[in-house]
Amino acid sequence: MPLKVGDIISFERTFTIRDVELFTEISGDEGVHHRTPDEQGRLVIQGLLTATLPTKVGGDHNVLARNMNFEFLRPVYTGDTIICEVKIEKYEAQANNRTAIIASFLCENQNEKEVLKGDFSGVIL
Repeated sequence: MPLKVGDIISFERTFTIRDVELFTEISGDEGVHHRTPDEQGRLVIQGLLTATLPTKVGGDHNVLARNMNFEFLRPVYTGDTIICEVKIEKYEAQANNRTAIIASFLCENQNEKEVLKGDFSGVIL
């Protein structure tokens, strides 16, 4: 079923220490705050690891992104559950058998605090 303007797609994920370790290995983002637990035993999640939530939703719908904008609002920690809502702002057929898409997103933690917001645009393959 194709998307339409106004659709909201949600995705939820709880981040683990293993997620941070794997992302550190792949990205090389080895900041001390990603390797040293805080007083509660949590690690700070890399911002771009948090950003995989809206990109996962895009991937589920075969979006080839052209632009992505992220505003990181507060830290995300291991053990946090992040809920990401992606809202379709534009969904329009193009002459080349592709569909242009623009979407905004908002990610909140389990305490309903905003942690990440932004938008992306691209085409549906």
